[in-house]
This record gives sequence, structure tokens and C-alpha cells, in this order.
Amino acid sequence: MIDFILNLIAAIRMRLSYLINIILTVASGSKLVSGSMRKNPTLICVPIMGESVDKMVVDMGKANASGADLVEIRLDGLKNFNPRENIKTLIKESPVPTLFTYRPIWEGGQYDGDENKRVDVLRLAMELGADYIDVELQVAREFNDSVRGKKPEKCKVIVSSHNYQYTPSVEDLSNLVARIQASGADIVKFATTALDITDVARVFQITVHSQVPIIGLVMGERGLISRILCAKFGGFLTFGTLENGIVSAPGQPTIKDLLDLYNFRQMGPDTKVFGIIGKPVGHSKSPILYNEAFKSVGFNGVFVHLLVDDIAKFFQTYSSNDFAGFSCTIPHKEAAVKCCDEVDTVAKSIGAVNCIIRRQSDGKLFGYNTDYVGAISAIEDGLRGRLNVSGGVSSALAGKLFVVIGAGGAGKALAYGAKAKGARVVIANRTYDRARELAETVGGHALSLADLENFNPEDGMILANTTSIGMQPKVDETPIPKHALGHYALVFDAVYTPKITRLLREAEESGATIVSGLEMFIGQAYEQYERFTGLPAPKELFQKIMAKY
Repeated sequence: MIDFILNLIAAIRMRLSYLINIILTVASGSKLVSGSMRKNPTLICVPIMGESVDKMVVDMGKANASGADLVEIRLDGLKNFNPRENIKTLIKESPVPTLFTYRPIWEGGQYDGDENKRVDVLRLAMELGADYIDVELQVAREFNDSVRGKKPEKCKVIVSSHNYQYTPSVEDLSNLVARIQASGADIVKFATTALDITDVARVFQITVHSQVPIIGLVMGERGLISRILCAKFGGFLTFGTLENGIVSAPGQPTIKDLLDLYNFRQMGPDTKVFGIIGKPVGHSKSPILYNEAFKSVGFNGVFVHLLVDDIAKFFQTYSSNDFAGFSCTIPHKEAAVKCCDEVDTVAKSIGAVNCIIRRQSDGKLFGYNTDYVGAISAIEDGLRGRLNVSGGVSSALAGKLFVVIGAGGAGKALAYGAKAKGARVVIANRTYDRARELAETVGGHALSLADLENFNPEDGMILANTTSIGMQPKVDETPIPKHALGHYALVFDAVYTPKITRLLREAEESGATIVSGLEMFIGQAYEQYERFTGLPAPKELFQKIMAKY
């Protein structure tokens, strides 16, 4: 019982120290964001990894100008390192608080020298005025014993552990945190590797219940949300790089994205999480669109990329009301139908869902399809522009031969939408059986993708590619050769990265009107935004945002 009380008192004291330390650190950095106080105490730390002290000093200035709360000075990247002289200069020249890390190769760093000398350098940095020191768990107890009674009050020791293979269980993570605390840490840090996006949930569980200052991050693209949502779940700090690709660990976002794209400072425990579920997903512009729209009306939500391998497993894991709504893209639109408690009649008819809402009253998932409205409207507008006619009672698609490439979720949506507008539908797919199955559902005809090259029963047809063929990075690919495009009046491509795909470029050269996936993307986003927020879609803002891309 006495041990329990002593541990509780120690935990409370650490928590108070943590809060005071955050206040002091923030006070020395940026307090205000866009004229309003920040809503979370989570710090943004910029890794500084120059090969020279001069380069580091320049980058520290950039970090300060970018809004960093502190910088992590990676000593293991320096060439011609003179410890006392260089550390003095770095501390003196830094406009923000400093965290010194001297990472050895055995913990994922670059230092490959004498271990005693490395630890001596960390002690020296502490002595010369560093605000934080990062010490690896393997040497932490010995290090902390060696500085006991000599450690400056303002300097906090971060004890860190890195797992580059996987993310342990909650029990194992709890035990790891206990070991880090027992080593004498002021701040606990662990970084794991995401093999699946559901791994991150275990880290959130540890972080949100922690009674001590904690940094819990998950490396890799599947772990990206750990670096963004730590502001919601109570993480001590996250890392944001100055430039894309120049990272100190896999999966780090830029500080610009943290502040401008994800509105990091305004995130709090009650912020609702939205995201786009897909694989691949990093190319999606959805976070840019929705986060800017959320910010414009003060809606308390954040929209993130969700690289998901197994959508059923994802929903089983992220089942709380914190995760409030989702866009769904390739290849999960059909599987998403089975994950929903209820599915809208249209989405059920199509057999694909691209928008999922979690009802806050009971946590049930509701599935919708907004793809067909966005795409069909964009195609109709393109046809009316080509024919120079205004909208009438009947659709511009009525009676047209409408060829859909792809029999997945988006293909089903366009086939359904075209049929509803009175078009004659043909489905072309690499797997003929899937094409036939969809064609039978909508009362159309089926082709294999290879047959499409010589398919020219009439002129003035409509072609709609709903596959990912031609999407970045494989921008040289196209689902149909150029010589076969002369029979089409209009060609639509659901791919919008790049905006003008090879298919669209060659279609335009062949005389067809082209409609990019960007128009579909914006059109389907209107309804999703309204379902996410309960507010009218800011259509002009959506157009303005996407015009940049």
C-alpha cells in the first residue's frame, strides 16, 4: 500500500512537472495561432540534421519561423564534430528550446564510435544548457545515475525506445513504459513500426491513459495518424520536418502540414476524426479539401489519410465516436458495404459505399454513395458544353452508349448512374466475369478490357475510366490505346492525380471532350461534407481550393 501511494505521488509530481514544463516551453515559442490560443499542449519539434553547425543554425532559424516549439539537434549527423565548441554555439544560436540527440547505429542513428564518448557528449550538452536530452533506454539508468544531483533543473531527460520491426501488444507497451519510467525518465518516449493501421490504436490507448508525460509515435505511412492525432490523445510532442523527405524517422509529416493542413494547434480531446480509407491513399487531396473547409467555419474536426489493408479490421478497432466519418476509395468501396449497420438504398443498389458516417447516439455505421452524383453531373455538364445546350428535362446522357472501364465500386456507381439517366451501358473489365456480373445487374453488355480496343459500333460514345490505371506514379499507363478513342464524344477519367492523365490527353488530341476526375471529386465531396458536418457545403471554397491542383 505504501509503495502504491509513493508511486501515485511520484506520478502526480511528474504530471505537474510536465504541465509546468509545457507552459514554459510554449511561452518561449509561439503562443498564438491565427489570433486564438492553442487548444492542446502538444509540442511540435523540428529535427535538425545538418552535416555542419552552420547549416544547423540556418535550419533552426527556419524552424522558428515555421512555428516550431523546439528543435531536435541530431548530433550524430554532424561531420567534424567538436563537442564543447559546437554544442555551445548551437544552444546560443537556437531561437527555440533545444533537444539534443546523439543516436547510435544500434538504435537507428548514425553514430558508430565509442559509447562512453557518446554518453559524455550528452552529459556535456546538459551541462551547457540543453533544455532536453534524449537517452536510449539501454543506457538510461546508468546515465541518470551518473548525473544524479548534477542535472540542471530546467533540463529534462527523455528516455526513448525504438522498435523498427513491429508494434507490441498493449500489455507489452505498458511494461515498456514502466521500464522507461523506472530508468529515471522525466519524459517517456517510444516509437514503434506500423504493420497495419490498427497498430496505432494500441499506442493511442497507452498515451491517453498515461499519468506521465509521454511521446508515443508509430513509424511508417500506416502510422502517420499517430503523429497528427497525438494532439488529441495527449502526446507530449510530435515531430514535423522542414522539408518533405528529409526525416529523422519514417513517416514524419512536415511542420507546414501539421500547422496548415491539419490545423494541429486547434485539435483537442473533443476533436472529431474523419479520414479517407484507401490503399494507396497518400495521393488523395481529400485532407486538403475538408480541413480547409472545416477551418473556414470553425468546425471541430480533422481529416486524415488512412492507409487501410483490411477495412473490417479497421472498423472493429476504431469503433469509438471519436472516429466520426469516412470517405472510402479504391479498393474498399464494395467491402465497406458489409461493414455498415445500414446502407442507403442507392448505395445498396450500386453495391458500393464511398461515404460512411458513425451515428453519435449509438455508434452505428451508415453507408452512402456520392460517387455517381458527382461523376454523372460532371459528365452531363461536359456533354451540354460540347453540344452547346442548356439543361432540359431529359439528361444529355439519354440514349447514349456509355462505356464504363472497371467493375469495382466506382464502376458500379457510374454504371448505375448512367443507366438511371437513360444511357445504354457497356462494362469493360480485365476480368470478363466481373464485367458480365455488373452488366447483368444494370441491364447492360459486357466486354473484356482487351476487346475494348476494337469496339466501335457507333460514333459519339461516352467513355468513363473508373480504374486506377494512369494514376501517380504510373502516369504513362492508359486503359485504352489512342487509336481507339476517335469514336468517343466524351472521355471521363476518375483518376485526378494527375489532373490530366494520359487517357485524357490522348482523348483530347483525338477530338473528344474531356472531363477530369477532379470534377467528380468535387461533386461527390459536397454531399460528404454535409453528412460529416451537418452544414451546407461551401461550394465556392471547394472550387477555389481544388483550382490550385
